[in-house]
Amino acid sequence: MLCQDLMKSEVECFRSVDSVQEIARRMRDVNVGFVPICDADGRPLGTLTDRDIAIRVCAEDRVAARVRAGEVMTRETVTCRATEDVEKAERLMAEHHKSRIMVVNDEGRLVGVISLSDVAEQDERHAVETLRRVSAREARVH
Repeated sequence: MLCQDLMKSEVECFRSVDSVQEIARRMRDVNVGFVPICDADGRPLGTLTDRDIAIRVCAEDRVAARVRAGEVMTRETVTCRATEDVEKAERLMAEHHKSRIMVVNDEGRLVGVISLSDVAEQDERHAVETLRRVSAREARVH
């Protein structure tokens, strides 16, 4: 199965100059905890998660309306191509300890996202192994 067959393509991309407050409100409204941050051409620059907001904005008592996404986003971008096999996405998720991976087209523009839950819906066995590998970092921390 190809990544384009499994990915969610209804993905909203935000810009690094957008305020964290604006993004957080949108995350609340559509009930997501992860959004891609892209350049003007739609190429991923990073991600902003509800955890990023909690740790880098709230915990530091910063005003979300005055903080730009680019200041607090996670800059690591883990991507796969839409035409690659889903197994590559699973491998990258495990390798980088990510429960979501951004899917790009041949020009590097964001076209979708694959989450661990998408993998689970496709194949439980693969999802269990991928989850085990994604969460391995958390087991080492405690």
